[in-house]
Amino acid sequence: MQEELNILIQAQYPLIYLTTSEEERAEKAIAIVATVVQGAQTKNPRQVFVWTVTHGMVEYAQNGTTQHNTLSPEAALDWSIKHKEPAIFIFKDLHPFLGNSPAVIRWLRDAIANFKNTEKSIILMSPIQVIPIELEKEIVVLDFALPNMAELEEVLSNQLGQTGIKKLSSEGKEKLLRAALGLTRDEAEKVYRKAQVTKGRLSESEVEIVLSEKQQLIRRNGILEYIEQEEGINAVGGLEELKRWLKQRSNAFTQRARNYGLPQPKGMMILGIPGCGKSLIAKTTSRLWSLPLVKLDMGRVYDGSTVGRSEANLRNALKAAESISPVILFIDELDKAFAGSAGSADSDGGTSSRIFGTFLTWMQEKKSPVFVMATANRADRLPAEFLRKGRFDEIFFVDLPDFDERRQVFEIHLGRRRSDVTRFDLDQLSNVSEGFSGAEIEQAIIAAMYEAFAQDREFTQLDIISAVKSTTPLSRTMVEQVTALRDWAKLRARPAATTFAEYQRMEF
Repeated sequence: MQEELNILIQAQYPLIYLTTSEEERAEKAIAIVATVVQGAQTKNPRQVFVWTVTHGMVEYAQNGTTQHNTLSPEAALDWSIKHKEPAIFIFKDLHPFLGNSPAVIRWLRDAIANFKNTEKSIILMSPIQVIPIELEKEIVVLDFALPNMAELEEVLSNQLGQTGIKKLSSEGKEKLLRAALGLTRDEAEKVYRKAQVTKGRLSESEVEIVLSEKQQLIRRNGILEYIEQEEGINAVGGLEELKRWLKQRSNAFTQRARNYGLPQPKGMMILGIPGCGKSLIAKTTSRLWSLPLVKLDMGRVYDGSTVGRSEANLRNALKAAESISPVILFIDELDKAFAGSAGSADSDGGTSSRIFGTFLTWMQEKKSPVFVMATANRADRLPAEFLRKGRFDEIFFVDLPDFDERRQVFEIHLGRRRSDVTRFDLDQLSNVSEGFSGAEIEQAIIAAMYEAFAQDREFTQLDIISAVKSTTPLSRTMVEQVTALRDWAKLRARPAATTFAEYQRMEF
């Protein structure tokens, strides 16, 4: 951003809109641009003036007094026009006046006309972008980028120096820095101090504290939801091939992976029968990879109050996800979220189609480390554009658990509820629950517990078997849908379970 700003100033652009909430850091960058040396010829450094509605026009870093009668934006703009020397005028938080003050807009247009072919520029600095139509052709908009790894490393080094910690492994340092990506410099400083105060030290084990700061960014967004997952990937029964694939990529976002020449993973789609662990595997991946997990709720994206509002909601949500990257962006039941995009012109004026197009374009062009994890239950509802090669790194198919996987699922769910599971015959339970999904197995255990609780006794093996036998699993009530999904996945998706056994089941 600083390089682009330097070019615009040197090219004598009269009006620049800088979107940022980091005023101090942005001011320092502008001050550096003002003293730039171009080639062998040293240009006169431009003066830098800062205007606020509370203090008027003050020269930057000089602790000077307010220029006479410049508290109002109109007077400050008039003073800027009359100023003869090369200068950069920073106007902070002028956006409220741009929305309801014709006089301020007129003064800005006068300043633009006056500044042409001069070494004077106005920079409007604000966390909110408000551009009246009168200025659209004259203004250049820049987003002031958040601190990069080098800047965050400076913040971390200062904090380590203050705490007396001299040594931190390179891997631990990178984890702390990557966890802070997406935070402002001030936020990074505060969260590193918080980790120090909370644990009395600052090491890679405090990554969770740093990541917790990002929850505030997500909560303020309103469309994304920050998901905390207590359990690790071992809480998922079966799906060994999918787990192996994820474990291989647990360090895919590190600098070591970039140095090795590996590209950043784009995302994955998990397609399968409802209740077989698709959402759970997505959630537990965040702990495996030590990355925050945010859920994109498409229901919150759609807003019919204003034309274009839904598309803006999606763009803002994706921008928020990128700002805290590296991050896992979780989209549950993708087939429902975009199922109506093809014919949306007849139902919602084309809003769904435009949102779908915006999302596809973002997936194709994104450079930030945002890993998209999407789940779906119905392959026939998925738009073809999602399924083409290159959109996702891999498409996995999650089938009903086999004997060994059901045994694992019983062991996991019983272990959560009772410390001793040896009194249960897991092999027998696995046998009687053939055709059950993981969610149906869990509900059978809960039903057995309710039955025993009502009789004021401990639940037993027979209670679980009785609950299983009284349940009709989805694989029987929706046999046509399950068969069609297996047929579709046979040649189009990668099995999530151990490869050989999974292909045997699909052939059957």
